[in-house]
Amino acid sequence: METVPDRSNKTAKKRTRSESNEKLHLIPLGKPKSGRVWKDRNKQRFSALVRDKPLCSSWEKKMAAKREKELVKKYSLQLKEDKAREKEEKRKRHEENLKRRAENERKAEVVQVIRNTMKIKRMKKKQLRKIEKRDTLAMLQKSQPRNPKAAQKGGKGSVQVD
Repeated sequence: METVPDRSNKTAKKRTRSESNEKLHLIPLGKPKSGRVWKDRNKQRFSALVRDKPLCSSWEKKMAAKREKELVKKYSLQLKEDKAREKEEKRKRHEENLKRRAENERKAEVVQVIRNTMKIKRMKKKQLRKIEKRDTLAMLQKSQPRNPKAAQKGGKGSVQVD
């Protein structure tokens, strides 16, 4: 059986903090009276917490990081500008292609000038859908018909049939 040591000796040394902590750890902790079981009982004071050195860097490191950040920013800006320029060039090329295509279609059209307007009245619905108005004055001047009176009749009001 274990016995408790005598306290008859008054010159016994004082208990240290670590010994009292050991006793606290030996005692099994039950449920607190307040019912707050989530509370931590072994809290330490803020001054007792072990803290790391503050994370401070030298001026050179800060300036190097700043330069690096600026370089990255410039590079990303340059990439964006290149992308925008390529997009603009592509858009212009597309517009030019459409314009050229329309011009080529206009050049390749087969135009038949209708001088007699009564023909239009006699046409069927399907034929009328194919008729488009065009300015054929330039074409008439190029061809220069043999009869000068016929050239005066077919001016701006002529139409085309596909």
